[in-house]
Amino acid sequence: MQFLIGLMSGTSLDGVDGVLVQNLSPSLLKTPSLKVLQHVFMPFDADFRAELLSLNTPGNNELHRAALAGNRLARSYAQVVHALLKASGMQANDIQAVGAHGQTVRHRPLEFDADPATGQPAVGYTLQLNNPALLAELTGIDVVAEFRTRDLAAGGQGAPLVPAFHAEIFGNPSHTVAVVNIGGISNISIMRNASNEKAEIIGFDCGPGNALMDHWVHLHQGKDYDTNGEWAAQGQVIDALLQSLLTEAFLHLAPPKSTGRDLFNPAWLQQHLRTDYQAVDVQATLCEFTAIAIAQDLKRHAPEAKQLWVCGGGALNAQLMSRLQAHAPGVQVASTEAHGLPPLQVEAAAFAWLAAKAMKRETGSLESVTGARGARVLGAIYPR
Repeated sequence: MQFLIGLMSGTSLDGVDGVLVQNLSPSLLKTPSLKVLQHVFMPFDADFRAELLSLNTPGNNELHRAALAGNRLARSYAQVVHALLKASGMQANDIQAVGAHGQTVRHRPLEFDADPATGQPAVGYTLQLNNPALLAELTGIDVVAEFRTRDLAAGGQGAPLVPAFHAEIFGNPSHTVAVVNIGGISNISIMRNASNEKAEIIGFDCGPGNALMDHWVHLHQGKDYDTNGEWAAQGQVIDALLQSLLTEAFLHLAPPKSTGRDLFNPAWLQQHLRTDYQAVDVQATLCEFTAIAIAQDLKRHAPEAKQLWVCGGGALNAQLMSRLQAHAPGVQVASTEAHGLPPLQVEAAAFAWLAAKAMKRETGSLESVTGARGARVLGAIYPR
């Protein structure tokens, strides 16, 4: 019997979700047997969250600060692993591997056709803070990390990496299903004829998820997030602001594409604001913006879809879910909880799944998603 642990700290910067999973399916797009046995969430301290957020942009002494943050994150990861082991009654040697995504602070995939200095095909870069060697040392378990870099080396975007997992867990062989993860950034997976030989899977980043809303509510109310979207629900959408936000070129690019806080950040938002806008109305508009960006991509790339499963923190935002449903009429919009996997467990489970793939030297990426030259084995293995 196989047991793995998946760890995820995403662009929302709220903390670490860890899951202990059992019986991962042995091959892509087969009937899944994944079962989450335990889930632990450990929030980040306010100062650590602020430091991670600061490291998303260039700053003083950032190499040193990033290294220290990676060490601190690895220690937080280790605490989550030990909490999962304690809750389950298992020992470290019962676990095949830990899949640890790391904390993204830069994501710059391929941005031009060739390196201007050499004329050779350009390779983008991505940076996820972590110290996988330290995590292996602290847990006594093999660690798989650095999932994105192999795909970038093969000319891909390096993200999103979860559509193959989404297809296995949520796909349906008879109709098109979409899954959207709404973390700091939103990314969508579209699965046609999943689980059979004619399967077609695509996936890409839609735009901002919670990142701008979280920034705005923190700036004006001192909260880490807008609980249930209650503040946004009190405001009125500012049409001029909404239309300005929707002009962002990234939203109109054809996939494969991926993004992050490198683009959708406070400085980007400030370019669209006017001093006469009311703060609560800006929050309502940001919520509407996130919903429309997702709904437009769903309509553009999967107009036949009848189900949209939502995971990530955005699934817990009732106002956002309501606006998403309003912009996707005729589509069942529901949390992945209704499909048997709670929304805050999905991404961590995906990286346990990818870790299992890496340990078996099986490919985890999809050329149709990232645009790489082919599927690749993802992740670097750090032995216990």
